[in-house]
Amino acid sequence: MKTIGLTGSIGMGKSTTAQMFLEAGCPVFDADAAVHRLYAKDGRAVPLIRAVFPDAIVDGAVDRKRLGEHMRADPLNLEILESFIHPWVRDLRAEFMKTAKARGAKAVVFDTPLLFETGGEKHVDATVVVTAPIAVQRARVMARPGMTEALFKMILSKQMPDREKRKRADYILHTDKGMEAARAEASAVLKRILA
Repeated sequence: MKTIGLTGSIGMGKSTTAQMFLEAGCPVFDADAAVHRLYAKDGRAVPLIRAVFPDAIVDGAVDRKRLGEHMRADPLNLEILESFIHPWVRDLRAEFMKTAKARGAKAVVFDTPLLFETGGEKHVDATVVVTAPIAVQRARVMARPGMTEALFKMILSKQMPDREKRKRADYILHTDKGMEAARAEASAVLKRILA
């Protein structure tokens, strides 16, 4: 079973591309969704976060906005939180792999926003970076509810620059030429990885 690391900066179309791989028969492990499970009501991370940041728990679940305020207030908070969250996400990933293997999947996709930043590329057979011109990226991101220029800059500052991701990628998918073009590119990349 081939393992594919899918990544791309905010607004590049990574989630849409992950859906294309899913439609092509590849189970997709979404790292962000895994964190959401940990933060959900009665999730594994709730007691830990309640002990340190009680105001970040609302109705038994982690309020990501309030938690984010604590992370921005002191970067050390983020390091400490990630030291717990990352191993738990790895546990969920191992469970996902076991299920995919049992179902006979030929390839699985790990939808990981910080793939290169966390060294995740060492744990997959191939890396795929989703990209688009900066103007397209900016327009997509700024159209999101609640997005501000300052927040966009802060998010970008935590991500490896797109040009660096493209240099490190085994495959690059362009998402600025429409859905059908992106789908055809994703299909071609998948065929090459499975060959």
